[in-house]
Amino acid sequence: MQSGYRILVIDDEEIVRESLSDWLKKFGYYVETAENGVKGLEKMRAQPWHVMLVDLKLPDIDGLEILRQTRKANENAVVIIITAYASVDTAIQAMKDGAYDYIVKPFDPDEINLVLKKIIEHQKLVDENIFLRRELSRRYTFQDIIGKSPKMQEVFELMRTVGPARSTVLVQGESGTGKELVARAIHQISPRDQGPFITISCGALSESLLESELFGHEKGAFTGAIEQRKGRFEIADKGTIFLDEISDIGPKSQLDLLRVLQEKEFTRVGGQEPVRVDVRVIAATNRDLSQLMRERKFREDLYYRLNVIVVTLPPLRERREDIPPLCEHFLRKYNIENNKKIQRISEDALKQLLQYDWPGNIRELEHAIEHSVAIEKTNIINSGSLPVKFQKGPSEESAFGEDKPLDEMEKEYIRKTLKKHDWNIQKAAVILGIDRGTLYNKIKKYGLQETKDSLETQ
Repeated sequence: MQSGYRILVIDDEEIVRESLSDWLKKFGYYVETAENGVKGLEKMRAQPWHVMLVDLKLPDIDGLEILRQTRKANENAVVIIITAYASVDTAIQAMKDGAYDYIVKPFDPDEINLVLKKIIEHQKLVDENIFLRRELSRRYTFQDIIGKSPKMQEVFELMRTVGPARSTVLVQGESGTGKELVARAIHQISPRDQGPFITISCGALSESLLESELFGHEKGAFTGAIEQRKGRFEIADKGTIFLDEISDIGPKSQLDLLRVLQEKEFTRVGGQEPVRVDVRVIAATNRDLSQLMRERKFREDLYYRLNVIVVTLPPLRERREDIPPLCEHFLRKYNIENNKKIQRISEDALKQLLQYDWPGNIRELEHAIEHSVAIEKTNIINSGSLPVKFQKGPSEESAFGEDKPLDEMEKEYIRKTLKKHDWNIQKAAVILGIDRGTLYNKIKKYGLQETKDSLETQ
């Protein structure tokens, strides 16, 4: 039985249609028929067919014309020409136009079934090749992370190794490099994949609020605590907790976290009884924890508890070969979201993207493609539809000076972005490719203040 294989028979002779239909159904195929070319083309366009058996001589449309229109609509369509008027010239023309085979009336049902079996075997090989190509492409991805560069392949290999382990993982990388995606991927290939994956941005919360968020609180623990509330660690039991911006937590939170890592238990705010949990911790930072430790801003014992397995994500400017596949990914995503059919990115636009320094990394690239898809009116993203900063050229975009320290360049870039957007923190954070908490921390770090001329444009 060949259940699932769909065959369309187009022939103006009723006896031929009925006999072919009966034979093919006995072999297990799904069959529909059409008595002329017009109806045959309507059915061809209405739904997919694995094979079409088309009579050469029809009262309205020539069989070769049906073949041409079918191939135009679907270049992979399998069409077999059937006729009582065999000739070498006709056979040659049919094959040139893309017919799979040419069968002469009267035909043997077993002969047709043999041809169809060959087609099915051929299609299986095609499907296997498609599958193998997809599998090959997966070598360049890990879950939702895209990267074919050698540096990202090293990251993928390390993730595969540490995923099944129980150890704490520290993910390092600049803002926007995909640290949370890495944490999720590690969780998904771990034995805890059926458990919860809980995230918290440590840098966005004050120390007192962070303590309550992490460990929960008892009823009456503080003003407004009208009932007991579980914290993120308790919710993450039997799963994974992702602590983003771990470098920004204060001294008390560092001590509390150390206790959880050492003893697998904590006490809710205002509580007395310890709560035991089984949670894997994945932490992330865009700062140098070892330097913070040397400066006594981060506990040494906590540092070594977190620094068991380190996954370091390269910035986008160090893996530029990943920019084209990332662009394709984001183009597909925002085509769907915006109901558009933009086919590709022009060479000029791609060149500009490849030359840019990407301080906001992948998040900044995603925002650039989202912007371009939203405003592009053609089916190709051109350089003119990229955000304005890409059209200034690399020399203007890097106008802070090549010989300045990285911190000073970052400070100037953040200052200019805040000024340009009237100190709208949310909007500036999006442009910079970081979250609001990180931006607030950087404003504090660099001592940036809103000035009277902040409404001026650049």
